[in-house]
Amino acid sequence: MEKNAMITIAGRPNVGKSTLTNALVGEKVAIVSNKPQTTRNRITGIVARGDTQFVFMDTPGFHRARTRLGEYMDKVVRESVADVDAVLLVVEPIASIGRQESELIAQIAASKIPAVLAVNKIDTVEKGELLAVIAAYSAAYDFDAIIPISARTGDGLEELLAQLENYATEGPHLFPDDMYTDQPEKQLCAELVREKLLWKLDKEVPHGTAVEVTRFAEREDGVIEIDVTIYCEKSSHKGIIIGKKGEMLRTIGEMARKDMERLLGAKVYLQTWVRVKENWRDSQFLLRNFGFSEK
Repeated sequence: MEKNAMITIAGRPNVGKSTLTNALVGEKVAIVSNKPQTTRNRITGIVARGDTQFVFMDTPGFHRARTRLGEYMDKVVRESVADVDAVLLVVEPIASIGRQESELIAQIAASKIPAVLAVNKIDTVEKGELLAVIAAYSAAYDFDAIIPISARTGDGLEELLAQLENYATEGPHLFPDDMYTDQPEKQLCAELVREKLLWKLDKEVPHGTAVEVTRFAEREDGVIEIDVTIYCEKSSHKGIIIGKKGEMLRTIGEMARKDMERLLGAKVYLQTWVRVKENWRDSQFLLRNFGFSEK
């Protein structure tokens, strides 16, 4: 008998939601970096466990919006904590509850949707510290379960899936059984480039970038040709992205190309360009262009 469980993964920026999504799915569907706001859109990861198909929605970290892009990201979070079978709130092992966690708990309470708390990064703390975290969150809200996990090492993930299976409902699977994400390959490739920008660049520069795949074509010899345009907000940022004698852009392109080849299972010929689009994060037209707001 087939069953489905739609689960929203929520939490503040940089708690490990994307690392957890990738660990559950077993494939890289969400880019990862140690910088906040790495995830901008709602990303769907699909996991089969016995007869149950889990549909996990990895949301952007909940933060105070400063641009129209930020407002869009927060709207995605708010709408994701609704019309699902359960919410999985991911927190760090810190025994005080922050403003962002309090706001998310309030949204969960208002939605009346079952909620599970995952205390991530347990490989970084002692048991006594972990018990204090569990006590603090138990007092703040009546979660169905509080499960300590490490998305990095895989500890606790089987127990987490077993708990989430309780929210599955009978019905045909929502996606083909061999699918692990609903993102098109072009989008996955664009995100891989943006991940490398986050890894290699500092301060505000990577957050002011958007990436568009302008060409995606398979040649007769099986090589996939991909053209990518990186948009940034300032001419000075363009110079930083390209680097001295083009070295930074070459490094970013080479790192992204290797990941694309793993993703696509084929040789990739990647070409990259950098263009300036001033204040694109506050432009409704450009945000629509980049797929960040409703048509």
